[in-house]
Amino acid sequence: MDGCKNPMSFADLGLSPELLLAVEQAGYTEPTPIQAQAIPVVLMGRDVLGCAQTGTGKTAGFTLPMIEILAAGRSKARMPRSLILAPTRELAAQVAENFDKYGKNHKLTKALIIGGESMSDQIALLDRGVDVLIATPGRLLDMFERGRILLTDVKILVIDEADRMLDMGFIPDVERIVGLLPKIRQTLFFSATLGPEIRRLADAFLMNPKEITVAAPSSAATTIEQFLAVVEEIDKRETLRHIIRVEDVKNAFIFCNRKRDVDVLFRSLKKHHFDVVQLHGDMAQPARMEALGKFKSGEARLLVCSDVAARGIDIKAVSHVFNFDVPIHSEDYVHRIGRTGRAGQTGRAYTIATPDDGRFVVGIEKLIGTVIPRIAVEGVPALDLVMDPKRRGRGGKTAERPSRDGRKARGARDEVRTEEAPPREDRPAREERVPREERAPREDRVPREDRAPREDRVPREERAPREDRAPREDRAPREDRRNAKDRDSRKGRDRGERGGRRERFDSLGIGEMTHRDDAIGFGDHMPDFMLRTVTVKG
Repeated sequence: MDGCKNPMSFADLGLSPELLLAVEQAGYTEPTPIQAQAIPVVLMGRDVLGCAQTGTGKTAGFTLPMIEILAAGRSKARMPRSLILAPTRELAAQVAENFDKYGKNHKLTKALIIGGESMSDQIALLDRGVDVLIATPGRLLDMFERGRILLTDVKILVIDEADRMLDMGFIPDVERIVGLLPKIRQTLFFSATLGPEIRRLADAFLMNPKEITVAAPSSAATTIEQFLAVVEEIDKRETLRHIIRVEDVKNAFIFCNRKRDVDVLFRSLKKHHFDVVQLHGDMAQPARMEALGKFKSGEARLLVCSDVAARGIDIKAVSHVFNFDVPIHSEDYVHRIGRTGRAGQTGRAYTIATPDDGRFVVGIEKLIGTVIPRIAVEGVPALDLVMDPKRRGRGGKTAERPSRDGRKARGARDEVRTEEAPPREDRPAREERVPREERAPREDRVPREDRAPREDRVPREERAPREDRAPREDRAPREDRRNAKDRDSRKGRDRGERGGRRERFDSLGIGEMTHRDDAIGFGDHMPDFMLRTVTVKG
């Protein structure tokens, strides 16, 4: 089934009455394209290679047929029957919610194994046996290394958001986990993109898969109004605060590209008395769940987050989306602003860019097929995007871009000159300078022209010997001279030490001291008890 030209219902996909009832109670009547294509293939037992963005309904596309397949059978202690790997805790929790929603008419058990939660509670669930295990790679490997789980009975493996796992560095962990699973299994592999590395992983994990591709949305929904403000980097926060104040913001996502920028922006908005929460990967799990709960309940209007942390969050009736940073990947822009304007409702998306973001904005506009309208923010100078093909990366300095005071971004280096170093243009030309051979000789040395030619000088071997040393041919070899010098210095030191000690012994009336010179091997630091013998007269 490669397409869905005619309207289709879930009843046409071969699902059981219990599942159809759960889907109807959830409020869904027609399957999405990915669901219509994937569910029959999964029910046939074939591997699936799916390409679909988050928000296209692919979670139900694999949870519904998995519930249908797992309905027959029993789980064993510490041996889950199916495994779903997700890159983030929030996405794993959303998959678990889907199983609760669609599997409420079945007696299937599940376990959510993610970091930041009590490990003892998770171990207790595994000990009772689960039909569905939903986990992040790190915590799952931790459980396996502790001997708390066995993966030899997994019949179905789902790898969700494989491209995000690649970006987050989880692929080595995923490869290790797949190596622990039975060779005979059904594998469902989903990714938003199918690049060369994702293709390589799919070839390694899948066996004769059915490839299902749902075209990623190349344009935003017509219900979303888009705007772009181009300002200096230092004016971005002021621009964001101004737009939030003048807009009727019911709730909004604010996206940043980096986790540290999420924290900085959160503290800035909090300082200006906005009801805001943050969500990023470095937060503890209880704090992440608390922040997400406040945003869903409406207690906090603004959620500052990164792309990875916000992946898989499904919140209805979002009025605004703010891109505090222009996304590097154009597809992420469509994914971000797609959180508003859902179900026929209107939404507004604002992007705050700097002049250096020119090439990223051009890529986004090329993808969506339209130019994003520019806006000017009151009190903030509006700038133009810089389209420099030689620019190496974000945040690089531009030589011709004017700064706020009208000077070049290069600074005022050309205006600052020292008195000791005259400007280069005021120096005499090289051809006007005095040639080296015509310059006056230095007073502390003989002029070069008065020196004797090198060939007229007396050779070193014919010079008269110095009076204070013997001729070179009459001297002893260098090694003998060095040994004699060391021997003389050691003798003088020994004589001085013995004389001083003899005087001290005589003054105390102890007796006489004899010296032994036959001890070797201690160099200049000979122990006293080996150098001499002391006899005391009664």
